[in-house]
Amino acid sequence: MPVMTQTEGMIVRTWSATADAAGAASYSRYFDGTLLPGLRALPGFNGAYLLRRDLGDGTVELTAHTFWASAAAIRAFAGDDITVSVVEPEARAMLLNFDRAAAHRSVVVDARG
Repeated sequence: MPVMTQTEGMIVRTWSATADAAGAASYSRYFDGTLLPGLRALPGFNGAYLLRRDLGDGTVELTAHTFWASAAAIRAFAGDDITVSVVEPEARAMLLNFDRAAAHRSVVVDARG
């Protein structure tokens, strides 16, 4: 049975986009090979998930969940308005559309490990 731990302060930043199949594959490679190395260098970055859901019409929903130690750590990545999505031009070219705002949620229980 997984161990569940109470957490204090961890924040999950969530953002979604849609892409065609080729764009989703390209974005997955970009996320792993370009975005994650940059995020890992930031103090307070605690990991990420990139989730994929086929929508059945030839498009794919991608949802990124990034884990942060604090709002200040997110601000170092996203700027003063942490609700604004950070989507570089290279990534935008792979996507059909994307959320212009990111959502933030506090972690109450962490059962990942």
